[in-house]
Amino acid sequence: MTDERAKSKNSGVAALREAASVPRTVSTSADIAAFVAKARAVSPLAPGARARLVFALDATMSRQPTWDMACDLQADMFSEAAAIGNLDIRLVYYRGASECRASNWISDATKLATLMRRIHCRGGHTQLGRVLGDVRGQAVESGVRAVVFVGDAMEENVDDLCGKAGELGLLKVPVFMFQEGDDPVAEQAFREIARLTGGAWCRFDPGAAAQLRELLRAAAAYAAGGREALLRLARTASGAARLLGQMR
Repeated sequence: MTDERAKSKNSGVAALREAASVPRTVSTSADIAAFVAKARAVSPLAPGARARLVFALDATMSRQPTWDMACDLQADMFSEAAAIGNLDIRLVYYRGASECRASNWISDATKLATLMRRIHCRGGHTQLGRVLGDVRGQAVESGVRAVVFVGDAMEENVDDLCGKAGELGLLKVPVFMFQEGDDPVAEQAFREIARLTGGAWCRFDPGAAAQLRELLRAAAAYAAGGREALLRLARTASGAARLLGQMR
């Protein structure tokens, strides 16, 4: 990715960087062992490590209402995590013909909201493969506890996506796939990505802020405190119970 950290020092907001090209698929036992060992060395589960969650969104043209809603709800993730521990969030989004970008790690809800409100949705096709590739790189480089993806469509080769999801499964990085609407093609792919990573798939109704809020809170609780935190939240929140019921 192109490094724009110098710009972020002036603006106070994490600079956006174009997402990296998809990494080569792991193919041998030795490669897999080295890959997993390197990732565990920087595991976010280590004592004292800051929890890290990738917040990925489809920002194609049809998504503008949901993008605006996510801007309002993202602070709930920080608030939920604050009661458990520290949380850093990395925003990843795609839009247009081939644009896929990611922020630096952000630990402040106000900064993330400011960044998100500067971004407008544009027409284009899905690029979920690039999102999963970015997560893989971050998981190996610095550790990722969980991923949240919010979208309503899938226009890519599902087998290619499953290959990347399988690598995240090896790294113990669950992906929570939150689907807006009921597109059957998207549902099939999203369910399989969630299964392969040990995450969960949940649908929410178009424009349903309350439903999405519960799901985001639950994902943040898991990222900050792991399965135990999700278990505690599930006693009072249906969103957490929905995630927990699917996770292995």
